[in-house]
Amino acid sequence: MRIGLLGTGPWADMAHAPALRRHDGLDFVGVWGRRPDAAEELADRHGTRAYDDADALLADVEAVAVALPPAVQAELAVRAARAGCHLLLDKPLAATVPQGRAVVEAVRAAGVASVVFFTARFQPGTEAWITEQAARGDWFTARAQWLGAVFSGDSPFADSPWRREKGALWDVGPHALSVLLPVLGDARGVTAAAPGPGDTVHLVLDHTGGASSTLTLSLTAPPAAAGATVELCGGAGVTLLPESAEGPVPALLRAADALLSSAGGGHPHACDAAFGLRVTEILAEAEALLSDRW
Repeated sequence: MRIGLLGTGPWADMAHAPALRRHDGLDFVGVWGRRPDAAEELADRHGTRAYDDADALLADVEAVAVALPPAVQAELAVRAARAGCHLLLDKPLAATVPQGRAVVEAVRAAGVASVVFFTARFQPGTEAWITEQAARGDWFTARAQWLGAVFSGDSPFADSPWRREKGALWDVGPHALSVLLPVLGDARGVTAAAPGPGDTVHLVLDHTGGASSTLTLSLTAPPAAAGATVELCGGAGVTLLPESAEGPVPALLRAADALLSSAGGGHPHACDAAFGLRVTEILAEAEALLSDRW
């Protein structure tokens, strides 16, 4: 499958471009970015072509991978779907619910496949754990703590404008939700939300499976405290999400596998644009609650 890359930032360079170049089932045709000089540099590093015009790239490929801020991603994803391109998207799907809904509607109207790259969902150990816990059921409560040091350590994403604006809720919140929702069921609502230090937020969710969960999300944690923990408590006892030391490229290769499968007539992946929209709706509900109360 011929695929292009939209985006030239650190994530595109360290994750998307290497995965697209390495995947045996993909022909990495080219890259477009909002800064033509950055597109040229990335294309040179990864042995592909830089495009000056996004629509020209869309016309030359069957699929696109997107590594752009969520609002920009949503706009270009709609254009790409209308051009008949399958979509390998990043989280969060969009910056607002209407933007996310537009992506889902464009995907359905065009009949293209979509996969949203929630990293943990494409790591074999994590996905196996999620499947096992979802089948077990009988969960009483859960705790997810996703602490990053993007703004307090030496991160290449520290100057990201959208992360500065939207914070941990929208950056690491999707990761936590991508693990909790398939195990505990959809969130019937965000029942509480409170800010913490820096961009830290605390949420409480009520799930359709009957369990409740608490989420602590931050990009300003001390580097020594950074990490992700998910704990489930129920009739079977207590279980923890297994740790993974795997980098993003192998997980992105599996996400590309999932896109190829869906595009080839397979069932929609569990992490398709519709799931990305549901995550966006929960994030927007939490954001509104935080704004109203604080």
